[in-house]
Amino acid sequence: MGLGCDRSPSFWSRVMNSQQVGFAYGLIAYAMWGSFPLYFHLLADLPAIQVIAQRVFWSAVFCALLLTVLGRWPRAVTALRDKRLMVMLFCSALLVGFNWWVFVFAVGRGEVLASSLGYFMTPLCSVLLARVFLNERMNNYQWFAVALAVVAVVYLLYRIGSLPLVSLALAVSFAFYGLIRKQAKVGPLSGLFVEAMLLTPMALIYLGWLSHNSQNMFFSGEWSVSLLLIFSGVVTALPLLAFAAAAERLSLTIVGFMMYINPSLQFIIAITLLGESVSRDQLVSFALIWLALIVFSVGSVPKRGADKKISKEVLRV
Repeated sequence: MGLGCDRSPSFWSRVMNSQQVGFAYGLIAYAMWGSFPLYFHLLADLPAIQVIAQRVFWSAVFCALLLTVLGRWPRAVTALRDKRLMVMLFCSALLVGFNWWVFVFAVGRGEVLASSLGYFMTPLCSVLLARVFLNERMNNYQWFAVALAVVAVVYLLYRIGSLPLVSLALAVSFAFYGLIRKQAKVGPLSGLFVEAMLLTPMALIYLGWLSHNSQNMFFSGEWSVSLLLIFSGVVTALPLLAFAAAAERLSLTIVGFMMYINPSLQFIIAITLLGESVSRDQLVSFALIWLALIVFSVGSVPKRGADKKISKEVLRV
C-alpha cells in the first residue's frame, strides 16, 4: 500500500500528487474505522478493557513484524532515542488507548449511534485545534461547510436534550490525537509501534492478573474469540498507519473533515445491521452533515502544483 516506502518516489506518488495520495490514505483509514462496529460487535460479550489490552499487545506484535519484514528497525530505534518525541508519543498513546476503550465500550452497550455522533463532532474539534495551535486557514467553501456541520450537531444535541459523554470523549480524545501525530516527526509505522510498546507493559500486567484469576478470555474463551483478539491488532494498526500517512500530506482541517466518512458508515451499520433505532431528528442531522462534507470536498479539491506547499511529502517509516 506504500506505507513502507523509502524516500524514492513510489508508483502512487508518480501518478498522483501529494494531496491526492493523502486523500487516498484518508479514505482507506476512515472506511476501515467506519466498519469497526461490525468487527467489535463480535467481541461484545467481553469487557471493553480486556479487549483493549489485547488490541494493544497484538498491535505491538504486528508492528514489530512489519518493522522486521520491511527492515525499518533503525528508524524505530531512532524514534526511541528522541526524548521529546517519546513524550509526544506517550501522550498520543494514552489518547488513542482511551479512544479505543470508549469505542469498544459503546459498541458493547449497543451505542454505536452515540459513537457515530462522537466522530461526527471530531472534525469540529480538529478545526478548532488547527486554528488555535497550527494557525491553519480555511477558504469560504470550508467555512460554509463548518457552519453546516455546526448546525447539524447543535440541532441534534438540542433535540436529544443532553450531550452524551461517549460522544464527547471520542471527539475530544481523537482530535487531540490527530493534533499530536500531525506534529510528531515520526513515520506512521514507527510511531504506532512506539505507541503500542509504551502501552504494552500496562496491558500485559492487566492480562497477567486476569490469567491469574482465570478471567482471561483469550485462553478460556472459544478459539474464534482468540482469533478475533489476535487480529484486532491487525485491524487496529492498518487504519492508523493510513491515517498517519494522510495527516502528513494534508492539513489537519482537511484530515478532520474526512473523518465524516467514519461516522457515516457507523451510522448506516448501526441502523441497518445492528438494529439500533433512528429518529427523524437524527436523519435530519445526518443529511446536513453529508451536505457539509460535499461542500467541504468541493472547496478542498487539490490543485496541480499544491505539492510545493507541503514539505517532506514522501512518507517516513
